[in-house]
Amino acid sequence: MAENTHDVVIIGGGPGGYPAAIRGAQLGLKVAVVEKEKLGGICLHKGCIPTKALLESAEHLYHARDESSAFGVVATDVSFDYAQVLNRKSQVVAQLHKGVQGLLKRNKVDVFFGTGTLTSPQTVHVESSAGGQDLSADNVVIATGSRPRSLPGLEIDGKAVISSDHALELTTLPESVIILGAGAVGVEWASLLHDFGVAVTVVEIMPTLVPLEDKDIGKELGRSFKRRGITVKTDAKLLVESLRTNEDAVTVDIEVKGKQESLHADVLLVAVGRIGNTEDLGLDALGIKSEGGIIPVDGYGRTNVPHVYAIGDVAGGFLLAHKATAEGHIAMEHLAGESSFPLDPLRVPRATYCRPEIASIGLLEEEAAAQGRDVKVGRFPFAALGKALIKGQTEGFVKMVCDAKTDEILGTHVIGPGATDIVAEMGLAQMLEATPLEVGLNIHPHPTLAEAIMEASWDVDRRAVHVFRRR
Repeated sequence: MAENTHDVVIIGGGPGGYPAAIRGAQLGLKVAVVEKEKLGGICLHKGCIPTKALLESAEHLYHARDESSAFGVVATDVSFDYAQVLNRKSQVVAQLHKGVQGLLKRNKVDVFFGTGTLTSPQTVHVESSAGGQDLSADNVVIATGSRPRSLPGLEIDGKAVISSDHALELTTLPESVIILGAGAVGVEWASLLHDFGVAVTVVEIMPTLVPLEDKDIGKELGRSFKRRGITVKTDAKLLVESLRTNEDAVTVDIEVKGKQESLHADVLLVAVGRIGNTEDLGLDALGIKSEGGIIPVDGYGRTNVPHVYAIGDVAGGFLLAHKATAEGHIAMEHLAGESSFPLDPLRVPRATYCRPEIASIGLLEEEAAAQGRDVKVGRFPFAALGKALIKGQTEGFVKMVCDAKTDEILGTHVIGPGATDIVAEMGLAQMLEATPLEVGLNIHPHPTLAEAIMEASWDVDRRAVHVFRRR
C-alpha cells in the first residue's frame, strides 16, 4: 500500500529536481523529492559550483602571478595554498547546499533520502538504510542526472585514470595530466589545472577543441591554449590498448593523422561526456522508453507513459544545469494545468568556463547553412573594445549568425572575457525575435564588455564603427 500521497514525486534533487519542486509548491501542489545523496545534485556538489570555485581561485593566481605587474601592481613570491583553495570551494558548496535545504523546507516540500524506483507510473518505492516505503502521486518526474562515462576498454580506477568526479577529490595536484576530451568539462579542467602550474596535455579526437561549438571558437581556444603553454592534440585518437599505469604515472599512445606518439603524465583525466542515470528506475517494467541513458520526452518533459515526466540530463540534449532547471519549471507548470511554452533547444545558452570563456546560443553557422539559410555574419573582436583593453583580456570575439533574407538572428557565439554573462542578452533578443538592428539600437553602457554584442550586431550589416570593414 502506497503511503504519503502527493501530487508530484520527483526522483532526484539536483538542478532540475529541486527548482521543479519549489515551482510545484508555488503552484499549490503537494510535492515530494526523493534524493539518493545530497540535495543540489551533481551541479552543486560535483559540477558547476565546485569547479567554478576552483577556476576562480586559479584565475586569481594567474592574475597575481602573471598579469599584475602590467597593471602597475607588484606582487612578489606569489604562491597558493591548495588546501585553502579546496576549503573555500567547500564553503561555497556548503552555503548553497544549506540554502537549497532551507528553500525546500520553507516551501513545505517533503524530502525522502534513498533510492527511488518506479513501481507504477504513479508510485515510487524509496529504499534507504532505514528501510523501504512507497510514495504515491498523480505524476512522477524523473530527474536523476548523469555521471561521467568512459571509453570501451578504458577503466577509470580513480587513481591513475580518473574522472572529473575524482579530480574534485584530489587533495594535492599532480605535476602533469593528460586530459582526454576537449568538451566543456575537459577544457575547464585544462584551464584551471594549467593556472595552478600543472603540465597539461589535451587530447581530442575531433579537429578542434570544444567540437560542439562554432569551428572559429574552437580554433581560437586552441590558439589561446597553445599561447598559454597547454599542449593541444587534436585529430588525435587515444589507443586504449596501449594504456600502461602504475601508482604514480600513466603512459598511453595516441594516433595523430596516421602517426603514433606516446604521452606520459601523472594522471589521465577522462572527460569524454556523461551518461544519464536511468538504471534501477524500473523503466523497462513500465514500458518507459530509454536508450543509452536518455529518456525521450516532448517539449513539456512528458515520456511515452502518461503521468511520468523526465527532465535534465536523463532527458538528453545539452547536459546543462540551467536547461534542467528550465525543464523542471515547464514540466511542473504543464502537469499543474498552467499554460506553458515547450522547451526550445535553440533558446538554451551553452557556457564553458575556461579562460577565455565561451558561450553560445542558437545555430552554428554551418548548421544554418545546412538548413538552406542564406547566412550573413557579424563579428567584433574584443581587442577593439575599450573595456577588454582595460581588463587586459583582449582574446576572442563575438560572432552573430543571421538570416540574410529575414534578418532573423539564428545564433550568437562568444569567446572572450565575460562571455557567459553577456550571452544572456542574446537569449532575450532571440526570444523576442529582435533583429540585429534592434539589438544595435539598444543603447549599451560604455565601457562594458556587452558593447561587443552591440558592435557585432551592427557588423551584421556593416554598420559597426569600431572595426574597419572595406566597402
